[in-house]
Amino acid sequence: MTEHEVVDTVPVPDGRRRWRGGRELSDGRRLYWWRELIIVVVLDIVYESVRNLSSGKPSVAYENAMRIIDWQRAIGIWHEMGIHQWALRHTPLIIASNYFYGSAYIGVTVLALIFLYRRFPDDYPLWRTTLAFGTLLGLIGFATFPLMPPRLLDHANELYGIATNGHTYGFVDTLVKYPTFWSFDSPTMKSISNQFAAMPSLHCGWAFWGFFVFWPRVRSWWAKGLVILYPIATVFVVVATSNHYFLDAAGGAVIFLVGYGLARLVTRTGAQRREIARVQATAELVSEGAGPSGGDAVSDDRTT
Repeated sequence: MTEHEVVDTVPVPDGRRRWRGGRELSDGRRLYWWRELIIVVVLDIVYESVRNLSSGKPSVAYENAMRIIDWQRAIGIWHEMGIHQWALRHTPLIIASNYFYGSAYIGVTVLALIFLYRRFPDDYPLWRTTLAFGTLLGLIGFATFPLMPPRLLDHANELYGIATNGHTYGFVDTLVKYPTFWSFDSPTMKSISNQFAAMPSLHCGWAFWGFFVFWPRVRSWWAKGLVILYPIATVFVVVATSNHYFLDAAGGAVIFLVGYGLARLVTRTGAQRREIARVQATAELVSEGAGPSGGDAVSDDRTT
């Protein structure tokens, strides 16, 4: 046995095998966790950069807010103030909502990606691509329709010099008034965050995306209950904390439905890949059986 042959027989450690191997799809392709991590990180960097560079003029954002309020009044869903004022009477609820608003959408989205990658790798590419398209569509919304959130409406004059004719709504910036680890009122957040990225609500869009990821793939009643509760809680929280309007939540649902449609055009689903793999395997068997020996085998089967 040569030295080269001895080296080749050394077993590869499990850690290196997992690093190299990734997750095999039904069509033979492989997903690699480190490559997927790079994709997610790059997407997040692009999202944060474009989102914060696309901040519109305060006057336009205020005018768009007035349009949203008028539209919601016209269709009978202008209830943000009532929900917000009710939530303000329950301080623990508002504080919990602040933390939910700032952390759940990140944590649940990452958990969903890991869940798909480990348990349903055939479905992972479609839903990862849906997430990417939906998020990028959200950036288009921020750039084309800057929208002042409810929490800034009563401060539009003092912060941005916008003539509000003394009109007030009574919205409170809960992230400023109540204790949390973060606040959009801090100098750091003001310098890096687009204050008018309210339409569509990506918090709600990501929550709807998470619902469709988890719902058909979890089995226990309590897990399904949490899956249903998550988007409902997200819509409540974004309204109760005066960060979004109901139409923002609807916009979040729309962009991810469109994102799903676009993803279907460019990504083969797990079922499609499995069907393609079956067709290819069948074709290989037929081609192998088309030779002289294969023909004899078929003839023998017919005579038995």
